[in-house]
Amino acid sequence: MKKTSFIFILSIISTVIFAQIPNDYYNSATGLEGEPLREALRSIISSGHSQNSYNNLHYYYKSTDDFGSNKVWDMYSMDGDGNANYYFYFNSGQTCGNYTQEGDCYNREHSVPKSWFNENQPMYADLFIVVPTDGYVNGRRSSLPYGETTNPTWTSTNGSKKGSCSYPGYSSTVFEPIDDFKGDFARAYFYTAARYKNVISSWSGANFSGDNLSDWTINMLLEWHQLDPVSQKEIDRNNAVHDIQNNRNPFVDYPEWIECVWNSCNSLQFTSSPITNATEYTTYTYNITYSTNTNSEEITCPTKPSWLTFSKDEASNTATLTGTPTNSHIGNHNVVLKLVDETTITQEFTIVVSEFQSVVTIFDIDFTDCMPNG
Repeated sequence: MKKTSFIFILSIISTVIFAQIPNDYYNSATGLEGEPLREALRSIISSGHSQNSYNNLHYYYKSTDDFGSNKVWDMYSMDGDGNANYYFYFNSGQTCGNYTQEGDCYNREHSVPKSWFNENQPMYADLFIVVPTDGYVNGRRSSLPYGETTNPTWTSTNGSKKGSCSYPGYSSTVFEPIDDFKGDFARAYFYTAARYKNVISSWSGANFSGDNLSDWTINMLLEWHQLDPVSQKEIDRNNAVHDIQNNRNPFVDYPEWIECVWNSCNSLQFTSSPITNATEYTTYTYNITYSTNTNSEEITCPTKPSWLTFSKDEASNTATLTGTPTNSHIGNHNVVLKLVDETTITQEFTIVVSEFQSVVTIFDIDFTDCMPNG
């Protein structure tokens, strides 16, 4: 007699895959510094890089630059906490368009101006370089280099400024973003100098010299990088861009590499990558490793969810985060690790706790006695 098999799913779950650093992604860069490190990173982040369509960037921004509540995260109108005098929204017809003042519409800002590389691909639509910003502010910035000014001739509502450069090494007109996002733009420029090393032998624009950043720009961006460390916004954006164009900004994943390439390598650094996914009622463990300058380092965990326990063995430069989340912990949990020696390094990430999926399979059920004759 015919037997019918049924599979009953007791728990139907929508799962989201959160991108993170692929295993072995940066292996070829390990232990390098200076130009060999920049070249290794160029090779890594060039391989598999998918070229975007410029026309699709507004669509991609919904994944890469969504502040929440359908708001566009605009670094020329918002502050680091998302406060602003006005907001732009996705799916509201607010893409430029024409503009006559701030708040009219948002468009695609080439943080590295497109005229500096003759609008060549793939940099023309590289999401690490091209970000959503207020169209009017973008127009005022035009193709000016980034810099600092103490005597601005124009200031936007969020505090971005335009004026003569006051940073040593350059004196012409520059555009200065607010402190909250200086690190974001600095790491975008360091990414550009690594990703497109040897692609363009000589960039236009005062922020570049030959195929590298200009000396005064390096000094300034190193300061911006320290002033505004990597935020969760940048980590999330890095993962989202990776999902779209299949490469990463290594200086968001490992900020200490900026010093290693453009200054001198600081041995104080985390050498392990965070574990960002967990499942309810399943033990989570992140084994933390790091290197230090001296024997006087201290590692702490000032921010973590209550279900995690932090322990450390500073003699072996290791620490551990472990715990078992329950049903009440499903969702996102922020973690901050701080490593202090002669300087301070932080590692910030979000652990996403998902529901446990249980599947029960029922099979080989004989319905002989239930079937009608014939």
